[in-house]
Parts: sequence; structure tokens; C-alpha cells
Amino acid sequence: MSFLNQLKSQATALQREQNIQQHDLARAKEQTEAACKLAWYYLDDLAKQLNVISPPGPVLSVDGKVKWPTMRLSGFRVDARKKLLRSQEVYDYIGMWWRIVPETGKPLATDVTVNFPPDLERVEMRLSQGQIKHERKEIRHPEKNTLLAIKFEFETETRGTVTITPDHDKAEVAFRVTNARGFEVVNVTRKATEVKTELMDELAKLIVAQPSRFA
Repeated sequence: MSFLNQLKSQATALQREQNIQQHDLARAKEQTEAACKLAWYYLDDLAKQLNVISPPGPVLSVDGKVKWPTMRLSGFRVDARKKLLRSQEVYDYIGMWWRIVPETGKPLATDVTVNFPPDLERVEMRLSQGQIKHERKEIRHPEKNTLLAIKFEFETETRGTVTITPDHDKAEVAFRVTNARGFEVVNVTRKATEVKTELMDELAKLIVAQPSRFA
């Protein structure tokens, strides 16, 4: 075989490999976009229904001891953003947000006091996850000025979120859910072909703090 024919063989093999890769990427993008479209329409419809129902919220406690009043979910909103991927418009992310507020009346001004490192870390993590505005105050001995405890002052209101982020090349969809069953973050990644109504139903159950197989 001449050297030119060798180059032709290499070029043909490389072109065949590139065609396969392009086909696989196109197929993965198609599956991922279908999953995102289903998730978007599902969450948009879900938000409309939950804004009417205003379902009960999760049981919340910043320090694991003092419980917040009975909470409810309200103010559901859904949004989506798109981006360009290889000159084609695709979903960048889909988001849902809602308020978690007292079932009756306005949010209550309250506080928790902690004086041990593990409790302090737990309280700070929950305040951060809940995106709760708070004030941090040091309690010191009146004479020795030694640190006795830390007091956190805040109001009993937080919010929950769902963020859906697709990976079009891998045909995967990542879900991030916050504050559905308490102050926690749930991360789940599914194949795009697994994002169907049944999966979204389990996500909806998780959002309203009902038994769910989503996570």
C-alpha cells in the first residue's frame, strides 16, 4: 500500500469515528432536551396547583430542639434559562422556588443559643441552607469577658428550591432540592431517559413533604 493510500485509510477511519461521535452527541442532546421539556412543563403546572392548595410545609428546627410553628408552602415560581451549545439553543437550567412560612400569622422573631462546637456548626449549616437572615451575637461573662455562648436571632421563614441542570453530552439531568423535608440538600442525577412523569411525581411528593422514592 502506498503512503498516500495509508493516509487515506487513516483519514477514512478518523472520519468514521468523528461521525459516530457526532451522532452520539446529537442523540444525547435530543434525549436531554426532551427530559428538560417534560420537567419544565411538569413543574410549571405543579406550581399553579400548589399555589392554590398551599400545602403544609416540613417540620423545621434550627437547633434540632425548638421546633418552628406549623408551616405552609406558598409563592411557587418556575423559571428556565437557555444557552447555546454548538450553535444550537438548549436548556441551561430549570428552577422552582417557594416560600416556607407559618401556617397562620406572620413569621415570628425567635432565637437559639448554642455553646458547643458541634451544635454551633449544625445551627450555622441550617441557617445557611435555609438562606435565613439572622444576627449572630456573642454572650460573654460580665466580669471575665470569656465567651459563654453564641445567640442567633432570626425570623421563622425560609424557602425551598428545585434546580435542574442538564448535561447534554452525557444525557444526564442533575436535580438539587433544598429544604423539602427540613433543612437539607438532596442531590440526585438521573439519565435523561429516566426523566418521566413517574419520576416527576416522586419529586412533587418530596416537595410537599410526603413519602417519596425520589431520593
